[in-house]
Amino acid sequence: MNDSSWGAPPQAGQAGYWGPTERGPVPGAAPAGPAYDAPEAQQTRPMPIVPDGPAYGGDQDDDRGAARTGGPLFRDEDHGAFPGGNGAGFPSGDHGRFPDERYGGRSGGPSAQPHATPQHDSSYVPQNPEPMPAAQPQPQPAPAPAPPKKSAGRDLGAAIGVGVGLGVVIVASLFVVKAVFVGVVAVAVVVGLWELTSRLQERKQIKAPLVPLAVGGAAMVVAGYVRGAEGAWVAMALTALAVLVWRMTEPPEGYLKDVTAGVFAAFYVPFLATFVAMMLTADDGPWRVLTFLLLTVVSDTGAYAVGWRFGTHKLAPRISPGKTREGLLGAVSFAMVAGALCLQFLIDDGTWWQGLLLGLAVAASATLGDLGESMIKRDLGIKDMGTLLPGHGGIMDRLDSLLPTAPVVWLLLVLFVGSG
Repeated sequence: MNDSSWGAPPQAGQAGYWGPTERGPVPGAAPAGPAYDAPEAQQTRPMPIVPDGPAYGGDQDDDRGAARTGGPLFRDEDHGAFPGGNGAGFPSGDHGRFPDERYGGRSGGPSAQPHATPQHDSSYVPQNPEPMPAAQPQPQPAPAPAPPKKSAGRDLGAAIGVGVGLGVVIVASLFVVKAVFVGVVAVAVVVGLWELTSRLQERKQIKAPLVPLAVGGAAMVVAGYVRGAEGAWVAMALTALAVLVWRMTEPPEGYLKDVTAGVFAAFYVPFLATFVAMMLTADDGPWRVLTFLLLTVVSDTGAYAVGWRFGTHKLAPRISPGKTREGLLGAVSFAMVAGALCLQFLIDDGTWWQGLLLGLAVAASATLGDLGESMIKRDLGIKDMGTLLPGHGGIMDRLDSLLPTAPVVWLLLVLFVGSG
């Protein structure tokens, strides 16, 4: 190393770079003299002065004038040899200057051992090292939820059982004694009126008089069977008048809404039901009534089955969210096929194409009747009109599509094959 980079040798009487020793001046060292005061010496930095003390202490330090490979500027320096150091082998203020100290090299002096840390000593081994935590298994992503299965929305077992039971009663009464069937229709009308007026009073505080409605409704069905359409109209008028008079026995508050609801109930339930009784008066009356019942049931079944399996487009979501356009197509298809078969094989003088038209009309009227009662129930805020029939609701929940379909079938059969 060229010493000129650190300045000229010190003057006589000053301690040299290595400090005073008992051996005297170092051979080959530049003599002290005025060269230290040369102007060019002002441009260099002086060598650092090391305090007096024992040198590195060994034969390796005999040659003071030679450049040492083990000096403090090199990585293999025994830093503990500096007296007055900071405990790491360096003079105060020099800690961390050299690369091996900064990167964990060990100092050779014993004073550095108590201060050894994981940052400064690569051989440092902590006592009772904390074990590394075991690798935790990665959580598996949750499986995608299965799409919800479509629900039928009712107890199918109970619905089928009740439906079969009602069918047996109707068919038995229809083909054994016609008058018994008329009685069955009258009973259904009275129960339907009771359900309707009860829901009106519960939900809307509308008190449609039940007594005149029940008596007039049963009389209307019997009049339709005995006297035909004329008898049905007369009974309807008398029933409406009885509602107006009966309501006068109570306070006038709410009179208008009560009698209006009474007249509506008389027309909606018993008057439409009289067309079933009028169909029964023909020579093939039981077969006409059976055709009417079959087409209505098949239309409802087709709408339900196709709509439940393929329905995606709502038909009237504000009225009945469960009905779909696909269900309507199913109702039309099923009813037309059933109509063609019934007119061809059950009705005298009927033909298959007439059955197609009849099936189309039944699908339309049954759907409108179902939507009409759904509108009433939505206005009342209820799901079913009653609970008399398990799996079906009330009587009115089964008459909703039958009542508006009865006059349609009666009229078309009269046009196609006559009233005979």
